[in-house]
Amino acid sequence: MLETRGLSVRFGGHVAVDAVNCTFAPGSLTAIVGPNGAGKTTYFNLISGQLKATSGEVLLNGRSLAGLSPSARTRAGLGRAFQLTNLFPNLSVLENVRLAVQATQAGPHRRGLNLWSIWRDHTALTERAETILQEVAMADQADQPVSSLPHGDQRKLEVALLMALEPQVYMFDEPTAGMSADEVPVILNLIRRLKATGRYTILLVEHKMDVVRELADRIVVLHNGQCVADGLPQDVMASAIVQQAYLGKRA
Repeated sequence: MLETRGLSVRFGGHVAVDAVNCTFAPGSLTAIVGPNGAGKTTYFNLISGQLKATSGEVLLNGRSLAGLSPSARTRAGLGRAFQLTNLFPNLSVLENVRLAVQATQAGPHRRGLNLWSIWRDHTALTERAETILQEVAMADQADQPVSSLPHGDQRKLEVALLMALEPQVYMFDEPTAGMSADEVPVILNLIRRLKATGRYTILLVEHKMDVVRELADRIVVLHNGQCVADGLPQDVMASAIVQQAYLGKRA
């Protein structure tokens, strides 16, 4: 589904991501872990197009994404959630999701403007948005302004926006960051449900190792921008190089 070949980026003399080769299969959930400054978020930024690679390439379904903007990569099937929520705070919860649904539709402008087509499209978009809010257990908050939501609910809403875009690949960058202990299970359940469908490729950057152990089929460890370990969670966490580079222990 998703592949990076020799993906690298250099900032002056510093190589932040160094020739990372990884393939991510459909239906899998891969955790990208490593110490602070290892290059995890930078790797995500290269995949999603927020950063331009110095060398190497990203392929989705065998197609190179070179030269595509972040929005074009989203339309191609990459869905990205950031460490900081990126929502429309003055709009309602429903309006946020409806805008995301609308972004995937042709809309009345493709058929010519008339009142009937506008009403029909608006109704269909709203119904789809309402369905997604039910799936993330936010239907009862549909009319609330986003600015009034607690942080955990804003994170849930961001997942709802990703679902509205119908991506093939979900990329979560520290989805539980800043959340209380009571809020974390809600996000984990959403990710667990996406994984259970078997339809999506999921990449997860996460520092909480209990979360990684619970959700991941596979762990990729980055250290100094390089992939230093890649495999099953129990094997990767037991390896000497991970004990030293990530957990700060010596073999």
